[in-house]
Amino acid sequence: MAEPVTSSVVEVTRKDALADLEISLLLQAILRFSGHDFTDYTETTLKRHVAERLRAENLSTISALQERVLHDPDVLARFVFAMSSGSGRLFHDAPFFRAFRSRIVPLLRTYSFTRVWVPSCGRGEDAYSLAVLLHEQGLLERSMIYATDASELAIAAARAGVFECEPLDEPIAAYRATGASASLKDVCETNEGSLRFREEFKRHIIFAKHSLVTDGSLNEFHVIVARGVLRQFNRALQFRVHNLFLSSLIRLGFLCVGTSESLRHTPHEGVFRRLSDDAPIYRRMR
Repeated sequence: MAEPVTSSVVEVTRKDALADLEISLLLQAILRFSGHDFTDYTETTLKRHVAERLRAENLSTISALQERVLHDPDVLARFVFAMSSGSGRLFHDAPFFRAFRSRIVPLLRTYSFTRVWVPSCGRGEDAYSLAVLLHEQGLLERSMIYATDASELAIAAARAGVFECEPLDEPIAAYRATGASASLKDVCETNEGSLRFREEFKRHIIFAKHSLVTDGSLNEFHVIVARGVLRQFNRALQFRVHNLFLSSLIRLGFLCVGTSESLRHTPHEGVFRRLSDDAPIYRRMR
């Protein structure tokens, strides 16, 4: 005979159902009010970001967050900013940058000009990290990096090129771990726990607003670096973004995704070939 359902289990189930309903209403309100569409993000991603925003905005319910989002433009902007991906740290994941240096850079030398796209760039960590790597390899002067995001706050933060780093030893060590031969202090100004990238790097980065959910292709790129982006999306949205990346890559161009992301078992798997066992770097073959 089945065990009776306790009142505590019923209450937890009820709270979960209520939270799901509130999140659905929140996303629909944001979509209808602002045009930002987060409805095809994964449930895990949504619940994590909503919980973070409740704490940050000092609110107790998702319904209260919805009210603030609809009536306070700054709260809406912060919510959209929170949904940006970005790697979170400069030179994050040293094996990726070592693989980029050894497997991609030699082939980029064969092009007269290189276009790199960093979608959902967040604060611009990967955009600046790649700019430094290309500078070190003598390729930055004939390269342009497109750093895009759906959040205007993210674009403003990325354009500033200032990163709070406490202690400074961490990004310096991270840069060294990528196999760099120079010092990070040679390309940045350091001041009281922050790094500021020099203007020469910003001249080779275009910061622009772009949504992977609703917007089309920006250009034809030699490299797309979208680390930590795909894992936020459900399968339907991943399929759309895969199509967008495919249409935005030149033949034999490179797609770089996060360590927990893969093109295996996707409809686009046959179009790409993985180049490295150390990092999920793919090359478009047709």
